[in-house]
Amino acid sequence: MAQPGTVRNTLALAVLGLLIEKPMHPYEMVNTLLERNKDASVKVTKSSLYDIVETLNKLGWVEEQAIERDGRRPERTVYTQTELGRQEFIRWLDELVRTPAKEYPKFLTAVGYLGALGREGAISALTERRERLAADSQATNTSLAGILETGVPRLFVIEVEYALRVIEAELAWVTQLISDIEDGTLGWPQQQLVDGQAIWTTTDSGVTKHIAQAK
Repeated sequence: MAQPGTVRNTLALAVLGLLIEKPMHPYEMVNTLLERNKDASVKVTKSSLYDIVETLNKLGWVEEQAIERDGRRPERTVYTQTELGRQEFIRWLDELVRTPAKEYPKFLTAVGYLGALGREGAISALTERRERLAADSQATNTSLAGILETGVPRLFVIEVEYALRVIEAELAWVTQLISDIEDGTLGWPQQQLVDGQAIWTTTDSGVTKHIAQAK
């Protein structure tokens, strides 16, 4: 039996999930993932998917079922999930659903230094991010509705719904943050000289506070 953790690329999880539905050849896998907007949660390319299928085949998680040929088109190998593959898929899926993973989004790092942009620079940057998030929200919502209209069960595209909720939550937070900066609810620290010493002060909700002495 393959050791747990042999494959960690979530594209493999997507492939194994598809093969629960029915046997497929890699070309059909790519098209199905893109049609269902799975590229919102995992990077999908033909080359990477073919590599993943080859890896899963070597591990014994999938196996060749048949070779198809349609007219003059190249032969296509149809793969099916093995019992081992199903066991590993369920084990891996259960682990990912049960245990929140620590992720390190770039925005989380950047927003921690928002003060370096200055008030106007921060408002400008956040406003543009808000506009892009709004566009992403609309596009994702439209895409999800279109997929569901084709008759695909909601459960098959539940991660698109999750991605939409994440976008909407960030959009609401960024919008509120902009408002807080503009109306002064979020104070902007400034360095001042007091009796010859550099002091950091901030004004939150109209109240000036001494927060640190510059070293």
